[in-house]
Amino acid sequence: MSDTRKRGAILISGRGSNMVSLLQAAQHESFPVTFDLVVSDKIEAPGLSHASGVGIRTHALRSCRDGRAAWEGELHAVLGEADIDLICLAGFMRVLSADFVDRWSEQILNIHPSLLPDFPGLDAQAQALDAGVSEAGCTVHVVTAQMDAGPVLGQAVVPVQASDSVDALSARILTEEHRLYPAMVAQYAQTFWATKDAANAG
Repeated sequence: MSDTRKRGAILISGRGSNMVSLLQAAQHESFPVTFDLVVSDKIEAPGLSHASGVGIRTHALRSCRDGRAAWEGELHAVLGEADIDLICLAGFMRVLSADFVDRWSEQILNIHPSLLPDFPGLDAQAQALDAGVSEAGCTVHVVTAQMDAGPVLGQAVVPVQASDSVDALSARILTEEHRLYPAMVAQYAQTFWATKDAANAG
């Protein structure tokens, strides 16, 4: 594999289905990111077992009993030790502080199950059904201090059907998430560092 590939970390809280799609994409040498670390805020997250089973280093963060600053300090240290360039949130259910996001400015991506700016936050699929919209979908965006408000990198649209339950709509959106997230991560990794390298050279 080319040593020009960037080093990525995936942050999860559960089964990590988007993590799996990213790991599969990174098996191809043309993908510009290797995923070298999976971190969870829950020691029992099923995604940790999957990641370790395919040879990826994993880390389960301690509880927040010592405070958010200590918890994020541990996360920052683990990422630094692994020499991480890019962080991908994949079902990571904790909100990162503005200080942490600033330390990793423009190096954290997230996928959200709505067409942002519509329906940010939790239960986006339920929000969409309650609003009676005809289309829903998912968004990959750069993480900023304001939740689900960073620059949009790409979106995928799915129809909302009259018979949809939250589970049915979520499953349809998730299929698109698995396609969209790796594509947007690859695009961002290629363009972000090319722009950064050009600026440094100039």
